[in-house]
Amino acid sequence: MGKLKVLPAQTANMIAAGEVVQRPASVVKELMENSLDAGASKVDVILTDAGRTLIQVIDNGCGMSASDAVLCFERHATSKIDCPEDLDRILTFGFRGEALPSIASISEVTLKTRCAKDETGTTVNVCGEGAVKTSPATCPVGTNISVRNIFFNIPARRKFLKNDNVELKHCIQEFTRIAITRPDAEFSLSHNGRDLFVLKKAKSLKFRILDLLGSGVVGEVVDIEADTSVARIRGFAGRPQNARKTLGNQYFFANGRFFRSPYLHKAVMKAYEDLMPDGLTPSYFIFLDIDAANMDVNVSPTKTEIKFEDEAILFQTLYACIRETLGRNSFGASIDFETEGAVSMPQLGSHFEEYKGPAIAPSIDFDPDYDPFNPDAGTSGEAGRNAMPAATETGTPSYRDYTDRNDNYGALFEQKSLQCSRNLVIKGKYILTPVMSGVMAVNIQRATERIIYERYLKALSGSGHVTQTALFPEQVQVGVENMLVFEDNRELLTRLGFDISPFGRDTVVVNGVPEGYSCENGKAESMVRDLIVILSEDRTALPSMMTSSLAEKFAVSGAANSAPVNSPAEAQNLIDLLFSCDNSELTSRGQKIVSILSIEELDKKFA
Repeated sequence: MGKLKVLPAQTANMIAAGEVVQRPASVVKELMENSLDAGASKVDVILTDAGRTLIQVIDNGCGMSASDAVLCFERHATSKIDCPEDLDRILTFGFRGEALPSIASISEVTLKTRCAKDETGTTVNVCGEGAVKTSPATCPVGTNISVRNIFFNIPARRKFLKNDNVELKHCIQEFTRIAITRPDAEFSLSHNGRDLFVLKKAKSLKFRILDLLGSGVVGEVVDIEADTSVARIRGFAGRPQNARKTLGNQYFFANGRFFRSPYLHKAVMKAYEDLMPDGLTPSYFIFLDIDAANMDVNVSPTKTEIKFEDEAILFQTLYACIRETLGRNSFGASIDFETEGAVSMPQLGSHFEEYKGPAIAPSIDFDPDYDPFNPDAGTSGEAGRNAMPAATETGTPSYRDYTDRNDNYGALFEQKSLQCSRNLVIKGKYILTPVMSGVMAVNIQRATERIIYERYLKALSGSGHVTQTALFPEQVQVGVENMLVFEDNRELLTRLGFDISPFGRDTVVVNGVPEGYSCENGKAESMVRDLIVILSEDRTALPSMMTSSLAEKFAVSGAANSAPVNSPAEAQNLIDLLFSCDNSELTSRGQKIVSILSIEELDKKFA
């Protein structure tokens, strides 16, 4: 007897489910696409426990007959294709007939549906073991499908799901990718009874992006429009000065279908060459209208990859289109030559003395015998108590006599002042100060990074960080998806000294920042964006390595958003804090902080 055998249908469906259904977000994607394929103009998505407990999608599409409602759970049951040639002109989201049987094999599914021509609808209950129960039902035209207890029969898969905020973030991503393509339809998304999105029909694609991602994103992009023989390209490209460190708001769509393409992403980034610093990525929303015969969407079960017949030509076309758009729009600061309403300055020439006026020297009353450390000396009474300290011939008060007389009381202040005055701050970047062997140069940003790094190491190890309250709290729009990042890390941020609270569904308010951070206007948004990048990264390393890595990332962000060092006193304070660190010579990344220029090296400069 041979070793080969045909797998049972249920086992085959469970294997296929591993390709189609990777997490709750995969179910959200497949069900929403089915709703739009059915002609729905309104789609409601309801989640409980980030989709672990319940994923419900309700639409007002064409619905299904009683026989089709049962048949849709059979593998490869589809109404989208009839022959092999149909694969060359697919314009719908789904076509394989794999989604519903795959979902039903790893969850408990209830389907309620009715066609417009039928008076009553149909209810179908499908359990993971393959049992199907049907019954008549009273329901509106359309489809209402509920998916409960995802991966209930595959504990290993369920165990590998992330926490609710991470899974909800993926669900929001899939919801956004579908809703953004259909401004003519209504969508809603709720989680645990709270509405996250309620989207009415939008006037245009830009208004739909505004509803989903906020005014901050819409205000940072310019329109793209090009008709070529390869494809019609439309959408929006971000301004170079608004590019960010984090990957987000980068979207490709082909005939309304979202897809990923590292190759076309390179075309976009090449168009931005020399327009923004390395390591930053602009936002873009690029829609390609292309002949369905010139692309293949049947590449992966999740349908997020597409092959194009003329990919190299499409690369060059997209590059040229975006480059032309960026060149057509001005992104530099403009000069305002408008003089209306400006303050009129007088033209002063040879008659300047007429405007200057006579010079009057101020009179100074003082008691030359007054000594603040000897109450019996000097003028007595009210005049003596209000008298000023002695002054020199230049009119400057002299404290030398009585400070020397009282155990050298002012020596500490004079020494500190003298020490500060020896510091020279160079363009806010370096501190030069004399030392015994020559001149010491300190890199201000790296010194700040080292100081903050050691503070955060202590804060992450248990001891809290001091928070400085902002005089004027600032609002920063972060989007619904990134709000989950702050909710998930609220305790960590508080321990590090950040006072950031939610405001609405997509905005946070910065009430306070850790000691050393700048509270200047405009710094809060940059700081919040850095926090999103740091906190969004998956931290699966050992606790000690994770603590060090996290402290290093926060230190780099903190140094970039720290208060400037301009005065000699501020420079001295930084030097004192630096040399109180465990390591004052190198940053946590091994970069040099301090350099000594010796007398011998100075002599060589003048040889």
